[in-house]
Amino acid sequence: MCLNINMTKKERFENVLNIFRENMVLAETELNYKSHFQLLVAVILSAQCTDKRVNIITPPLFTDYPDAATMSNASPEVIYEYIKSCTYPNNKAKHLSKMSKMLVENHNGIVPDDVDKLQKLPGVGRKTAHVIASVLFRQPKMAVDTHVYRVAARIGLSTNAKTVLQTEKQLIKYIPTKDIPDAHHWLILHGRYVCTARSPKCLTCIVSDYCKFYQQNKKN
Repeated sequence: MCLNINMTKKERFENVLNIFRENMVLAETELNYKSHFQLLVAVILSAQCTDKRVNIITPPLFTDYPDAATMSNASPEVIYEYIKSCTYPNNKAKHLSKMSKMLVENHNGIVPDDVDKLQKLPGVGRKTAHVIASVLFRQPKMAVDTHVYRVAARIGLSTNAKTVLQTEKQLIKYIPTKDIPDAHHWLILHGRYVCTARSPKCLTCIVSDYCKFYQQNKKN
């Protein structure tokens, strides 16, 4: 199949989303967790760090500090020893300590479902808040990380987006509200395993027929 040069953006979205919907039924985070609090910790740790590394770090951390109440009593220095093999462990240890204390003091140890309240927690930015809102509460919040940013631009779902916020706004304009939580994972997983940064696997890509990058770069 050749890409229709007259395809509208809406048609591109519909085709790509239909393919993801049919072929990527299991759309979920690869981070391991057993509670809302543990996912929040894992997502904070995952900033500029692989999920694989985070999943190695968290088991002993969660064994000793499984919830906000217990972690709120741990100093950044203690938390650091558990997470020192991840990126920016000093900053993340401080964030986790302060975040846990704030959860206990302001939210009775419960992770809030409001993105504005989430972003007031130390270590929680827009992307992290949107991940929590979409994964835990199935809210239509699109979290844009480096994978989503890259894949959206390559396929042509985003156009001339200079920031992740611009990408986010373009994506939610065309993705049906009910699909946004899953679309976040479809794009991340596609970017992680197929549409990789350096050597995208275009020849085995399930959406190449609707991908601007592939159609513009394939050999005639």
